[in-house]
Amino acid sequence: MGLVPIARRPTNRYYVCFKDGLSNFIMKCMLCESLSLTHICSSCQETFLRPSIYKRKILNNIEVISFYKYKDIKDLLHTKHTDIGYYIYSILASNSLKEFAKNFEYTETVSSIAIDDNIKSGYSHTAILNKSLKSKSIKPEFNKLRAKNSVSYSGKSREFRLKNPRDFTFKDSKVKDIILVDDIITTGSTLSQAIDAVNKSKSNTLFCLTLADASVK
Repeated sequence: MGLVPIARRPTNRYYVCFKDGLSNFIMKCMLCESLSLTHICSSCQETFLRPSIYKRKILNNIEVISFYKYKDIKDLLHTKHTDIGYYIYSILASNSLKEFAKNFEYTETVSSIAIDDNIKSGYSHTAILNKSLKSKSIKPEFNKLRAKNSVSYSGKSREFRLKNPRDFTFKDSKVKDIILVDDIITTGSTLSQAIDAVNKSKSNTLFCLTLADASVK
């Protein structure tokens, strides 16, 4: 078996692995730098990405369930602005939201809808999270909830967020009960605005899911 470097990136080095005439990609794990078939090796996923449950309530007493402390996965979340974000978000979703969906039961099928799942850098990070929820009780829907105002809330104060609403538009779903999905909750302003948009229609927000909660220390 031979290892041939084929590309360099800031956080990883890729190789082609030749064995029995077949080729495959292996790389260095972003966390431990061991050779791995994925951007984060299975050992690091088990050690560092095992989810917990964090809950808080926002507008209309709607519960937000998160799986990680923001400070623990901040660097991974920031990859959504890079070319490897697709892979990192897929790994995070598989370890958290996908497992949640497997165990979720409800009296009827509910719909999951991502916050502003516009495609940027070739993919939508919130659509990746939403897609991972597909299960016997959850039906992901896409392109349903979009913001007219594309202002970024990253690093902005609560006052700024209140003065610059995202102005969401919601395309009615045929499913009555909705789960809203986003990657991070900070002040809760974005999700609260999204809840308000959904609840003005014939749908009802059951609860919200995010990867990380910035308020958990």
